[in-house]
Amino acid sequence: MVQRKFRPFDLEALTHAADCLRTLAHPVRIRMVQLLLQGRYTVGEIAEDCGIAENQASEHLRLMQRCGFLSSQREGRCVYYQIAEPHLEQIVSCIEDRFLANPKS
Repeated sequence: MVQRKFRPFDLEALTHAADCLRTLAHPVRIRMVQLLLQGRYTVGEIAEDCGIAENQASEHLRLMQRCGFLSSQREGRCVYYQIAEPHLEQIVSCIEDRFLANPKS
């Protein structure tokens, strides 16, 4: 195991981290991140994939965008969402390894 140097965070940084992790801690949002790690999608495509209404998808996306997890780009009438925080791939990988490989644990 690689030993990392201990670097304590200040409380303000930890508060921000906790807020963002709480935002991510929702099954639909984790599913959205899984999807967006595969490419960029519109609200409608994301809503359909997650089996929710577009207005619900928009709210979930807005919350994740506010934390800096996602970015959006308008092309004509469509708005495409994509991952803005590259560390999300590691977080989702950890979730998949721990909970999806053996869901009853």
